[in-house]
Amino acid sequence: MTAEGAAVDEAARDAGEREAAGAVRAAANAARAAAPGLAAAPGASIDEALRAMAGALGDASGAVLAANERDMRAAADAGLPDALRDRLRLDEARLRGMADQLRALAGIPAEPASRFVRELPGGLSLTERRRPVGVIGANFEARPNVVVDIASQLVKSRNAGVLRTGSAALRSAVALADEVIAPALSRTGLNPSAVQLVRAPGQAAAYALVREPALIPLVILRGSGASTRALAGEGARHGVRTLAHADGGGVLYLHSSAERELADSLITASLDRLGVCNRLNLLLVHRDLWSEWLPRLTGLLGGLGVTASLPPHDHPLGHEWALETGREATVTIAPAGGPAEAAAIANDETSGLAAGIVAGDQAAAAEFLGAYAGTGAFWNATTRLLDGFKLLSVPETGINIDAVPGPRGPVTFRDLYLRQFVVTPVAPGH
Repeated sequence: MTAEGAAVDEAARDAGEREAAGAVRAAANAARAAAPGLAAAPGASIDEALRAMAGALGDASGAVLAANERDMRAAADAGLPDALRDRLRLDEARLRGMADQLRALAGIPAEPASRFVRELPGGLSLTERRRPVGVIGANFEARPNVVVDIASQLVKSRNAGVLRTGSAALRSAVALADEVIAPALSRTGLNPSAVQLVRAPGQAAAYALVREPALIPLVILRGSGASTRALAGEGARHGVRTLAHADGGGVLYLHSSAERELADSLITASLDRLGVCNRLNLLLVHRDLWSEWLPRLTGLLGGLGVTASLPPHDHPLGHEWALETGREATVTIAPAGGPAEAAAIANDETSGLAAGIVAGDQAAAAEFLGAYAGTGAFWNATTRLLDGFKLLSVPETGINIDAVPGPRGPVTFRDLYLRQFVVTPVAPGH
C-alpha cells in the first residue's frame, strides 16, 4: 500500500470513529434525559410496558422476521458458520418464547425500594435504599433476542439504556427497537427514549460505549472472550465499570459410579445448541471408565454431529469451542482420577462458568461440589441450566463469572441498582 493509500485509510478510520462516538454520545444523552421519568414511573406502568412489548412481538412479527431474514441472508453470503447463524436466527417460536419471558418478568414483584436496617444512637434510623444506576450500556454479540432481554431488564430495574449489537444483527435489532420496544414504552406512558440502540455499525461503536463515564457509568459486556476482555480493559482505562461475560464452556465429569443412560442423556442435552456459553465443552471421564466408555462416548458425539478432541491435545483443555469459528461442533475429552482432580481441572483449566458431575455416589458428588469454585455447580444435571430464566425464572443480561464480590452468575434486574444508606430521625411512635 502506498503512503497516500495508508493516509486515506487512516482518515476513513478516524471519520468512522468520530461518527461512532457521536452516535453513542447522542444516544447516551437521550437516555440520560429520559432516565428520571423511568426511575419515578409507577410499578404498574413498568410491568404494563413489558406486557406491551410481549404483545408487540406478535403484532410486529412480520416486520421483525423480515428484517431478520435480511440479516440471515447477509450472514450466509458472508460465510458465517452454522452456530453463529443459529444465534442470529429468529422465527415465530423464538418470538413466542421471548414474549413468554416478558410476561413472566412483568409478573415478578419488584424489589422493595427501601428496607429498614436498624436504629442508631441519638434517635436516628438507618434505611438502605435501592436506586437505579441511571444509564446502563450494553454491548452484545449478534443475537437479536438479547436486545429484548436486556431492554426488559433495564426497564424493570428503572434504568435507561444504550444498547449496541454486532453488525450482523443490526437490521433485526433496529426492527425490535422500533417496532416492539419504543411503541410499547409509548403506549404505557413511558418515554421511548429511555432505551436507545446505537445504529452505527462496526467495532468503533463498541469502544465508544466504554469511553463515556459521565454518561454511561456501567456497561454490560457479552461476547467472545478476546473482544470482551479488550472492551473491559478499555472501560477500566476510562473509568467505566463493566459487568463482563467474556468466557464460557461447560464441564461434565463422569464419575466411576455414573449411570450410562443418565450420562448419555446429559451429554446430549448439553449439546442442543453449540453456539452458547453453557454448552458442554470439556468432558472428563474417570480413569476407571476410560478404556471401556471412550469408544461409546465418541460414537455418541459422532451421532450428534460433534467431533471429539482426544489426548494428546494440541490446545488448552478449557479451549472454548463455541468461539472457534468453523469448529464449534467439538468437545474435548480427557481423563480424571477422581472428583477432586476433576474439580481442580475445571477450576484451573477453564473459565469457571459451570461444571457438573454425573455420579450415583453421593460422597463423590459432595467432594466434587465442595472443591469446584466456579459460578454454577451441578450434580446429575446439565450445565445448560446456568441461565437466568432456567434457574431464576427471570431473563438475564448476561452471566458474570468474576471471582470478586458483586453480582455473579445470571445477572438480572435485581442486580442493576445502587445501594444508598439514608439516616433520618426515628419517626414518632416508633
